[in-house]
Amino acid sequence: MHRGLYTAIITPFKNGQVDYDTFTQLIEEQIQAGVAGIVPAGTTGESPTLSPEEHLQVIKHSVEVAAKRIEVIAGTGANATAEAIHLTQQAEKLGVDGSLQVCPYYNKPSQEGLFQHYREVARNTELPLMLYSVPGRSSIAIEVDTVARLAECADNIVSIKEAGGCVGRVNALRAALPEEFTILSGDDPLTLPFMASGATGLVSVTSNLIPAEMNQLVKTLLENDFVAGRKLHFELLELMETLMGIDTNPVGIKSAMFLAGKCANEFRLPLVPLPEDKASILEAQLQKLKKA
Repeated sequence: MHRGLYTAIITPFKNGQVDYDTFTQLIEEQIQAGVAGIVPAGTTGESPTLSPEEHLQVIKHSVEVAAKRIEVIAGTGANATAEAIHLTQQAEKLGVDGSLQVCPYYNKPSQEGLFQHYREVARNTELPLMLYSVPGRSSIAIEVDTVARLAECADNIVSIKEAGGCVGRVNALRAALPEEFTILSGDDPLTLPFMASGATGLVSVTSNLIPAEMNQLVKTLLENDFVAGRKLHFELLELMETLMGIDTNPVGIKSAMFLAGKCANEFRLPLVPLPEDKASILEAQLQKLKKA
């Protein structure tokens, strides 16, 4: 389960509201590019500033537009277990194919707390769950032993999005987990080394802008063609690093999408658009790719 390219899709806004017409177009572009799935209402989808009603409506719209042509893995994690269960159950009723469960943030639970949190979420849904370890945002990681315990105790915890920025973590996870438990890269620039170490795909930010190119990279690596994959990796690396590093995600990718004419340059506070100097750097890179 969970092999290939999954796009952590942006949430376009217009005049302060979710722009569902543009959102439909963006999902259709992903489908046409042949991605395995989309991940709505995650970090890249600006879930922290969506209202509870908007959060579920974004997921509902994703399911309706995708219409089973690609998977919809809904971001329904939370730092309160009861909230994560509620969102996940609502998403399950809406017909999603799985759930992305972010590591609880700010309250900084122990590893035992993380284990019990995820076990409770798993007990309260039949959806396949993808754990999401992202210590840069949550301040803690889901440790390898905790992931292994969860894989053993819950049949529906089936994969992990690994965004700790360390290839050694992939090696350790692969060694500790059953073969059917899949690992996906959560860092676009690390896709090549992660997949060389046993990851089976990518949850991507960059693929919002260039889904076909990112899909080709992941497919090539899944076919174990690392010579061709390395070539594709280095062709895309500068853009991937810029989108992830020029500002807090999703400011970089959403700014790029605006420059490419795909959405409005609109965020919700406390996120703000790129300043002019950084936007110029990004535009120059897009010109190289003929995307602006």
